[in-house]
Amino acid sequence: MTKKILVVDDDADLRKLMFIRLRKAGYEALGGVDGQEALALARQIVPDLIILDVFLPIIDGVAVARQLRSNKRLQHIPVIFISAADRTLVERVREAGAAGHLAKPFDPEALIGMVKKILG
Repeated sequence: MTKKILVVDDDADLRKLMFIRLRKAGYEALGGVDGQEALALARQIVPDLIILDVFLPIIDGVAVARQLRSNKRLQHIPVIFISAADRTLVERVREAGAAGHLAKPFDPEALIGMVKKILG
């Protein structure tokens, strides 16, 4: 069974690049552009993994992760955060329960490696 990955980033080009790389690696990639859409899609499809930008419109990625953690149906979903980050931000994403974090710009192969490590 193909693993479903929800990719949420307001940068359309980056989202498209991640879709291409994830699909090439054998995953089903679905996407959203803001935090509100991330939560709605997570509830609808219950993905195996979420790749989430920290700086999203409407609801930021850290708040999205916290809402996921408070939902019994969704709290098990691992989250990889992506962001142009500083040290304080890295601490915030860890506190939000991140399974991983990549700083933008990142090597797409590093993302695929992290996904494979998390999903097995």
